[in-house]
Amino acid sequence: MPVRIASVVVVCGEALIDMIQSDDGTHHSAPGGGPFNTARALARLGVPTAFLGHLSQDRFGRELADLLKADGASLELTTFGPEPTTIAFADVDTEGSAEYRFEVKGTSAPNLTADMVPAAFGAEVEALAIGTLGLVLEPMASTLADLVTRERSRHLILVDPNVRLGLAPEAEYRERLMSVMAASTIVKASDSDLAWLYPDAALDEAAALILDEGVQLVVITLGADGAYAAHRDLRLRVASPPVEVADTIGAGDSFSAALLAWLHDHGLVRPDLTLDETQLRAALDYACLAASITCGREGADPPWRQELISA
Repeated sequence: MPVRIASVVVVCGEALIDMIQSDDGTHHSAPGGGPFNTARALARLGVPTAFLGHLSQDRFGRELADLLKADGASLELTTFGPEPTTIAFADVDTEGSAEYRFEVKGTSAPNLTADMVPAAFGAEVEALAIGTLGLVLEPMASTLADLVTRERSRHLILVDPNVRLGLAPEAEYRERLMSVMAASTIVKASDSDLAWLYPDAALDEAAALILDEGVQLVVITLGADGAYAAHRDLRLRVASPPVEVADTIGAGDSFSAALLAWLHDHGLVRPDLTLDETQLRAALDYACLAASITCGREGADPPWRQELISA
C-alpha cells in the first residue's frame, strides 16, 4: 500500500549537527545537513513537506526532530535509531564561506536503508529533493539513488549534488552523481560543483551537457553573482540581492527550497517541467532572495514566507 502523507515535497537525506568554529578557535553546535536545511526552508515557505531520513535517538537527534516539527515539516517518513548523531565540523573563513570535515562512521545519517523507504508514495507527493551527503554515504547513497530511479517518471525530482570529497572513492562518487542527475527533473548546482563534475567545460557548456541527458532545468548558483539557468532553449542569468554576509551556511539549501516553493505556489511541480522566460526569471529571483536572506544570518536559518513577500 502507498504511504499517504499530507505532503507535496519529500526531502531525502541527512540531518546532522554542525560544529562551527568561532574566531577564538572554539566551536558551537548548530543543526544542519543540506536536506535537513532544505526541508526546514520549504516548510517555512508554506510548502507541505516531509523529511525522509534517519535520525539518532540521542539529544542532538531529538533537537533535529523538534526543529523540523516546529517549522512545520512532517516526520511521518523519518526513522530513529540508537546510532549517535552525525557531526560536521565547519570552518568559516573571513568571507563567510565554510569548509567541512565530517564524523560519520557508525553515526545516524548514513544508516538510511532501503527498508526505511516506502514501497510507494501516495498521489499527494509531487516532488522529491535529494542531495549532499545523501549521495555520498552508504547505505544511504545507494538507497536514494535507487529511489530516484524508481520515482523518476512519477515525480519532479530536484538533485543538488553539493559535492563533498574525501568521503567516498571519487570515481564511484562521480559515477553515482552523474547517474542520479541524469534521472532528475532539476539539477541545482553551484559553480564549484560543476567545475569538479565537468572540469573541461565552461559553466554554460556543462549546463548544456546536463540538459542533453534529459534534465528539464539546470540552475547554477554563482554566490554573490546570482544564478544562471538553462531550460530547453532558454538561457537566463539573474543578479543576487546585495547583503552583508554573516556566513553562507545553508544558503544553497534555501535557494533550492525557494525554487521548489515558487514552482509549488504556481502549480508547476511536475516531471515534464515547462517554464516561459517570465516564469523562470521570477523563480530564480525568488530563490536568490531566499539565499541572500540566509547569508545575512549566522548558521542555516532559512527565511519564512512572509519575509520574502515583504522584501
